[in-house]
Amino acid sequence: MTIGVSVIIPTFNRWPVLCRAIDSALAQSYRATEIIIIDDGSTDDTAHLLQNRYADQITLYSQTNAGVSAARNTGLAKAKEDWIALLDSDDEWLPDKLKCQVDLIKTNKDCVLCHTEEIWIRNGVRVNPMKKHKKSGGDIFDQCLPLCAISPSSTLINKYLLDSVGQFDESLPACEDYDLWLRICANHEVHFLDQPLLIKYGGHQDQLSRKYWGMDRFRIQALQNLLNTEKLSEDKRNKTIEMLVTKTRILLTGAIKHTNESLAEECQSILHRYESSIKPESPMC
Repeated sequence: MTIGVSVIIPTFNRWPVLCRAIDSALAQSYRATEIIIIDDGSTDDTAHLLQNRYADQITLYSQTNAGVSAARNTGLAKAKEDWIALLDSDDEWLPDKLKCQVDLIKTNKDCVLCHTEEIWIRNGVRVNPMKKHKKSGGDIFDQCLPLCAISPSSTLINKYLLDSVGQFDESLPACEDYDLWLRICANHEVHFLDQPLLIKYGGHQDQLSRKYWGMDRFRIQALQNLLNTEKLSEDKRNKTIEMLVTKTRILLTGAIKHTNESLAEECQSILHRYESSIKPESPMC
């Protein structure tokens, strides 16, 4: 059985590292059908440089800057294959990444999303992830509530899954992956390869986590959207509300500290709505 894979790489002004990502996709032992680059309004001559260096090895689309979610969604709309491999422009795949995932899919007909273990490099130095970042498979909804439990660049996703749960939320300037994994893991199990097949590089200035203060603002928005739009079991709904309240209390403390009155009022409104819904008999694990 042949499994076709479309690789989607969004980029914005990352020419110095983009080539590393593209080269790692081209070097895969299991070749992707297509490598789609979405140039999200770069001003560093990315499009011209790509055409000169890679010519017919990639498919390039350029758009006005609209953010990583919009760029990925453009890629999804253009993708020809049933399986989607996301790759951020500052990350790098190891050579057997796609092969290992395709092999798993072939032997697990129920698989809709597979992710892998990863290696972290921060400011040029390998670091060990903290315990809270430990990856796993199966029903990982609980692990998805506190923080992003799946790295986009490690995934291979069935396109029909994204058609059913929805694509990336373009209203979120950050934590858009956290939002998507919650929607998927609310009703689907995921598969996990416990071997490092991705290298994630961090510490650079244009990371979204550095750009936005109070990242939990966007996670709180995602949690509210989940409660409003997804059919959750009673247990998962209770745990979602508990996490929403916990994150909102923390954000409220920060808003008060920074004398951000409008944000503090918004947090208080959320707490007023949800605090009374917490059921003491279903504590978070």
